Amino acid sequence: MGDLIALITNSAQGAFIEVTVFVGLVLLFFGYIDYKQQGAFIEAIANAKKFQPLIGSLLGIIPGCGGSILVMPLYVKGTVTFGTVVATLIATAGDSAFIVLTRAPREFAIITPLCFLIGAATGYLVDYYRIGEWVKKKSEGVSIANLEIKHAEAEAALNELYCDYPHNCRSSDLKHIGHEEGDEIDMLLHHAEPLDPRSLGYRITHSCHLIFWLVLTVGLALGIMELMQIDINRLPGLPNLGSIVGVTGVIITVFYTLCSKKFLQAQYHEDAEHKLLSLKETLIHNAEETAFVGTWVFAAYLAYELGVYFAGGEQAVVAALASTGLTAVLLGVAVGIIPGCGPQVIFVSLYLKGMFPLAALLANAVSQDGDALFPLIAMDRKAAFWATVINTVIALLVGVAAYFIETVWF
Repeated sequence: MGDLIALITNSAQGAFIEVTVFVGLVLLFFGYIDYKQQGAFIEAIANAKKFQPLIGSLLGIIPGCGGSILVMPLYVKGTVTFGTVVATLIATAGDSAFIVLTRAPREFAIITPLCFLIGAATGYLVDYYRIGEWVKKKSEGVSIANLEIKHAEAEAALNELYCDYPHNCRSSDLKHIGHEEGDEIDMLLHHAEPLDPRSLGYRITHSCHLIFWLVLTVGLALGIMELMQIDINRLPGLPNLGSIVGVTGVIITVFYTLCSKKFLQAQYHEDAEHKLLSLKETLIHNAEETAFVGTWVFAAYLAYELGVYFAGGEQAVVAALASTGLTAVLLGVAVGIIPGCGPQVIFVSLYLKGMFPLAALLANAVSQDGDALFPLIAMDRKAAFWATVINTVIALLVGVAAYFIETVWF
């Protein structure tokens, strides 16, 4: 039991102070930029027909999924090409990009431009060979019978739901990107599971976000001290402060994740639009996203520590997985196929522990779509399927090639 407590404490301190606090800082920085530019970059893509895959790939490499998520309705509306969707999804590394950026900046500097070039090149090839036209023929499209009546009914239900909460944000208050209030996309992405302001989870996440950021700030101060080679558990008059803050931070992040009910998907299309409404909404939803990442990082760190404990040492675990070679690349591609950021965060966290080669990290980055695939699945499942097929093939080719280059030359 003593060993188990020590494992949990060490995992909590490492996950929160070494990773989560820095992810939160960078995530908030990008969230503020998104709020200030108000989706202008997304809207500009509609008028740049020749450069759409290039712009889509550029949006994809931005850490997080906000830009990528907002591209998907543009495709369903016919504003951007299928090649643009493919380029965006290939370039997207989701929330795991925040971890790579903060904990492995060298790898981030290598993988990011590669994903951008691979995404853009693939997008242009898809458009050149008119694969999108074939996909359109296979797709059912978005069509909702009696749309106006159903939207009116949905709005009436929301009016009743929000009658006691007039100052809370709802979908009709948002600046919609890529679609309009009351259209098919609005019904699919904003009215399928409307936020309930009466729920306990909603009230906690929308009223306690400043407390979350306060705890994160304390953890960030300790994280910076740790980078300066200061033992944060032996500070004068504050013994075991690192462990205390680490455990407290993880408890809060896990609790926050439970309240937001985001276990596989960190960000919905509605969340991306909520962030553009106000700085308060940016703080609220970035807190939820940071908690999501922190929860999955803790899960990865704890799983690793338990594996080390039962395997008889860190060297045994690293040696066993490092010897898998090409299998690690295939695993990276396979994990990337899973929609959502949770599994990707675990994969990247284990990479940081030295368990996979760089080629596997690159293959996963190309293969995964973060949370961006979810709105496309909701609107056009067949388009989402064929985009995933193309991304998987490209990820396999890139990952295998990178593995042999890494093995022979490095």
